[in-house]
Amino acid sequence: MKFNIRTHTCGELREKNVGERVILNGWVDRRRDLGGLIFIWLRDRYGIIQLVFQQEANKDAYETAKKLRSEFVVSVEGTVRKRPEDAVNKDMETGAVDVLADKLIILNEAETPPFAIKDETDAFEDLRLKYRYLDLRRPALQKVLLLRHSMYQLVRKYFDSNNLLKLKLRC
Repeated sequence: MKFNIRTHTCGELREKNVGERVILNGWVDRRRDLGGLIFIWLRDRYGIIQLVFQQEANKDAYETAKKLRSEFVVSVEGTVRKRPEDAVNKDMETGAVDVLADKLIILNEAETPPFAIKDETDAFEDLRLKYRYLDLRRPALQKVLLLRHSMYQLVRKYFDSNNLLKLKLRC
């Protein structure tokens, strides 16, 4: 199967997208297997969306979804659909919709992480520093990195617009 570039991020799908074909890429956040039906929460830096794999809808994608574990990196193609009223998750921004997946590519498998990739973690700092590449996936740290990036951009824009940084280079 060929890897495709995403059409949407995990955090942007809403009811207005119902019926659209989408391609999403991200990390597996959670997995629930209900026998014939697998639910995956897919996470990227923009948010979380629920994926649904049905055995009768697409057997190949369903069988591949059985192999998924936390922090696997995947690419998924499917159709956005509205959740039933009793299944809407009000705690998620994307909780009114899910994606019925019919294509799944595992881009990278992962071992079980040494701590949970979530804002509230009970992992000690030395463990988080040892696995800082995992720690940087936590939403709280991503927000800090994005804030730092925005501040650097603001300062650079100010310096540039006020000619405060002129270098005379001699070659």
